[in-house]
Amino acid sequence: MLILSRKTDQQIKIGDDISITIIDIHGDQVKIGVEAPRNVKVFRQEVFNAIKSENTAAATVNTDKIEDLSKILSR
Repeated sequence: MLILSRKTDQQIKIGDDISITIIDIHGDQVKIGVEAPRNVKVFRQEVFNAIKSENTAAATVNTDKIEDLSKILSR
């Protein structure tokens, strides 16, 4: 992990297309701005984890539900 010190209004560049700007520092809270191309998805870690968990759950096949659906469709 790379650790950098920045002050308000200073930036960090990631590649050619992504800029992280320190917007405000207040106590133990830091507000950042992220500039990235529209095709780059930017999430807070907890939101990313929730999306990943939901996608995993949606991809899991529940055979009981498939059998129930099969019974309904065969009527």
